[in-house]
Amino acid sequence: MSQLDLALRAGFSARHVSFIETGRTQPSREALLAIAEVLDMPLRDRNLLLGAGGYAHVYTQTPLASDDLAHVRGVLQFILDRHDPYGAVVLDRLGNRLMGNAASTRLLSAVVDPSLLAGTANLLRAVFHPLGARRFIVNWPEVARHLLARAERELGAGLDEPAARALLEELRGYAGGVERLRPEVPVRPADVLLPIHIKLGNLELRMFSTIMTLGTPQDVTLQELRIESFFPADEASEACWRQSITGG
Repeated sequence: MSQLDLALRAGFSARHVSFIETGRTQPSREALLAIAEVLDMPLRDRNLLLGAGGYAHVYTQTPLASDDLAHVRGVLQFILDRHDPYGAVVLDRLGNRLMGNAASTRLLSAVVDPSLLAGTANLLRAVFHPLGARRFIVNWPEVARHLLARAERELGAGLDEPAARALLEELRGYAGGVERLRPEVPVRPADVLLPIHIKLGNLELRMFSTIMTLGTPQDVTLQELRIESFFPADEASEACWRQSITGG
C-alpha cells in the first residue's frame, strides 16, 4: 500500500502520514488506531504500536481460563463436542493445546509419547519432536514443509517474544533440512488438500484439517485462538477412525 493510499483510507493528508513516518510529528492516539485499522494489524500489534507512540494499550489480553471468559469457554467446548467422533482442539498463537475433545486426546495419545502431552501440550512440538507424531507420518517431508512454513509465518511475526523465538528455533532444529526439499511430483489443480498419512500397526489414517477463528474479537487472546478440526480424507480412513479411535 502506498503512503498516499494509506492516507486516503485513514482520512489524513499524505503530508501528515509522511510526518508521522519520519518522526517529524507526534501522532495522536486516534491517528495510530486509524492507521492500524487501515493496515488490518492484529490486536497485539496495535497495542505495540500504541506503546511505541507513548500511549496505553487499548486491547485487553484475558487468559482463556479466567472467569471473564467462562461463557467463551462454554461456546468453544460446544464446538469441540459437536465435532465428535473426530478430533478438534483449541490452540493459542504458539500452538499450545488449551482445550480439546475426547477424540483428539485419544488420537494424540496413540501417536505421541506421553512426556510431550503433560500439562499444556504444544502441538507443534508434539508433531516435530523425535518422540512425536512424525514417527508415524508416512508423508513426513511434505507435512513438515507445510507445518514449518506455517510456523515461520505465525511465530516469525513474534520474534521479539522469547517464547516464540525459542519455539521456532526448536522446530527448525527438529526439522533439519526438510524445508529445502521439494516435492517429487508437481502439485496438480486437484490436489487442494495435503492429507496427513498416519500408519501405526493396524491404524492407518489419511486426515486433513481446517482452522476456524473467532469473528470480530476485541481481545488479544480471543483473536489469536485457533480451532483446528481433523477429518478423515477418505472412506477407508473414516472406517479406521471409527473402529480404532472411537471404538465404534
